[in-house]
Amino acid sequence: MSEPNIFSALILGLIEGLTEFIPVSSTAHVQLASHFLKFESPSNAFTILVQLGAILAILLVYFKRLLDVALTLKSSERSRYFVLSILIAFLPAVVVGVFAESYINELLEKPAIMCYVLIIGGIVLLTVDRLRLQPRFFDAMAYPLPLALKIGICQCVAMIPGTSRSGATIVGALLMGADKRSAAEFSFFLAMPTMVGAFVYKLYKVRNELTVDDTTAIVVGFLAAFVSGLFVVRSLLAFVSRRGYAPFAWWRILVGAAGLAGLYYAG
Repeated sequence: MSEPNIFSALILGLIEGLTEFIPVSSTAHVQLASHFLKFESPSNAFTILVQLGAILAILLVYFKRLLDVALTLKSSERSRYFVLSILIAFLPAVVVGVFAESYINELLEKPAIMCYVLIIGGIVLLTVDRLRLQPRFFDAMAYPLPLALKIGICQCVAMIPGTSRSGATIVGALLMGADKRSAAEFSFFLAMPTMVGAFVYKLYKVRNELTVDDTTAIVVGFLAAFVSGLFVVRSLLAFVSRRGYAPFAWWRILVGAAGLAGLYYAG
């Protein structure tokens, strides 16, 4: 694999890890960066497969809590309830993702649409962040099951590239009574089955298309996403507790506008 491609994979992996768990759309950032770096991957496999690196970052940070859930699954009603709530929230994405795959792949080839969605999503996020909402749910591991299902439905909106999986779930949770910290944490937990499922499904679909160079790029991006994702997961909850989501809203608007400008001047 050429050095420029390795460098591009490294940059894209860092971008993936830095943006996966904040409501700015990692897919839009990686796809736009790929467009301008002229980095290509069969069936957009790189964008999906490097997400596993970010997922491993969550697993590492929450390893103790997840291990406790696993060990007490038989004896603890709270642990069983938590697992059930995540599975319920995960289910809508399974159904919609399978049937909408071709439509999603088509949109991934249209960077201008992602830029517009980034801007619109930024405005929505900014509006929600400024609302004087009265939170009623503070424990991400004890959300009511109907709330978990509604958050899972909100996650399906993120299949429109540029929306942001974490953004859709966090905004949905906030509007339905969750506080900012637990909304982000539930988004973390929901990301695990969602992204692992997407990884396995995508890897199966493109297993015969990947070359040695493609695999090398994915491994480089995977490692970069793990390192940068670890940094974000460790710091995000404290950040949103202090600052809210407005900084991410403004970032979305800025990146969307810059992307449109870049696409215009690049022809």
